[in-house]
Amino acid sequence: MNALLLLLLDSRAPAGAHHHSGGIEAAAATGLVTDLTGLEDFCRAKLRTSARVGATFAAAASRLQSFDHERTGLGELQERWASLDAEFEARTPSEAARAASRQLGGGLLRLFRSALPGTDLVTPWTRCRGPAPHHPLVLGAGVALAGGTPELAARAAALAACAGPASAAVRLLGLDPFAVQAMLARLASGIDECARAAARRAGQPPQCLPADGAPALDLLADYHLTTEVRLFAS
Repeated sequence: MNALLLLLLDSRAPAGAHHHSGGIEAAAATGLVTDLTGLEDFCRAKLRTSARVGATFAAAASRLQSFDHERTGLGELQERWASLDAEFEARTPSEAARAASRQLGGGLLRLFRSALPGTDLVTPWTRCRGPAPHHPLVLGAGVALAGGTPELAARAAALAACAGPASAAVRLLGLDPFAVQAMLARLASGIDECARAAARRAGQPPQCLPADGAPALDLLADYHLTTEVRLFAS
């Protein structure tokens, strides 16, 4: 992996991810996650559901960004991006989760534009004032422009789905950060498998991509907006 990709995928990069807990704040507030074991179960559940969807869409976006723009007309590319975005939207039932995904996508888009000036990143959104694209799409496109593969984009998405909640849980639950990192290490093989499976399906039409649901996560996302005191945006 080159240095540019390391910088872009660094969790300390100013893309806004540190303002989102990935659902763990609501899970902790409702008592569903209270300790390290609960956190690990939470992350494993995400890997089987929402992370699988996000990773596949990130891989698909990376593949689409790598298409030859000269051989594929601008209009066709815009339609493909719009279709990919719409299909991810349809797989995110929670209004709060959709808003968080677009907030994260907008922050990451700003980061990529700063780090990769002059590049044609996510074509439909470079010249419009509509809503920001969903986070997995920006992630996949940015990884491709920085020289990464669809599988790497999927791996970054799957890792973020676990690392984000894990980092937030250290603050929310007062967990030992070393024990949390050890927990993430135990998840490494599952993250890798999630990424490999996502990369294998990245070439399918958007409507055929995974739609694994996690109703509890959707309910937690909407519940989070009703709480009076919140440390995280989502």
